[in-house]
Amino acid sequence: MNTLSSPGLTIGDLAEQTGLSAATLRMWEQRHGFPTPARLASGHRRYAEADVATVRDVVRRRDSGVRLDVAIAQATARALAQAEPPAPSVYAELRRHHPHLASNRLRKSTLLALSWAIEDEFAARATRPHLFGSFQDEATYLPAEERWVELARVAGSAFVLAAFDDVAPRPGPVRVHLPEDAPMRREWTVVCDSPELPAALTAWELPGQSQVRDRDRLFEAVWTVEPLAVRHAARACAQVASAAGVTEAAPVLYDLAEDPTDAATDLASVTAMFNRVVTYVDRFGR
Repeated sequence: MNTLSSPGLTIGDLAEQTGLSAATLRMWEQRHGFPTPARLASGHRRYAEADVATVRDVVRRRDSGVRLDVAIAQATARALAQAEPPAPSVYAELRRHHPHLASNRLRKSTLLALSWAIEDEFAARATRPHLFGSFQDEATYLPAEERWVELARVAGSAFVLAAFDDVAPRPGPVRVHLPEDAPMRREWTVVCDSPELPAALTAWELPGQSQVRDRDRLFEAVWTVEPLAVRHAARACAQVASAAGVTEAAPVLYDLAEDPTDAATDLASVTAMFNRVVTYVDRFGR
């Protein structure tokens, strides 16, 4: 819902400035959740000045032949990107918005165990979530590619981010190329944004480890099952994908635009995931 620092525009004002009728704006809100007004105590709608440009953008895209729901998703994603600078990385986003999250120094083998636990529990419990993974470079992703192709089959959307040589469309998750100066080139990330099982793991690799055995490389890591923190992590991934020119990111940004509603954490899911973590850590530690 919009937050207004001034009285805002009435639906009549918005209709007049965009060339649409008030009835059309109400229909769009009912069918597509757009545009989303603030509500006065009387129940009357009020819109932000920025809504004018976004509605006009939707109209322009629709008139050029884009389906209305896609036009709304694209225009909303563009407005969101302009209103809030894209997060440089998931780790930075979580540390900025959720400084209470504990940071732990973990080996790569432990991160792999945590990642598999989140992925497996997602496959068992979550319903069509948005799924993201970052792998630093293509060589790191390739051993996990078969696994992620299967995960993408049951996801609402799935993206993998790395220094890819080839991002041509193919079955499985959408590939997002990270340029050489991208902060996420140093990160390891798994994000599952789902009401049933929100989970996010992100870590950045400590510098100066060129001589360290691969499985013993150290990362500074945070992980969480807090819905709002997970949403921020998912949104950061989608923003990075959108900034890289990935068109599939626009409707996902639209889906992630609202903060999740407060809900009690599913302790059974968290316990199941923790049990998987213990099992995998034990396996990889041998």
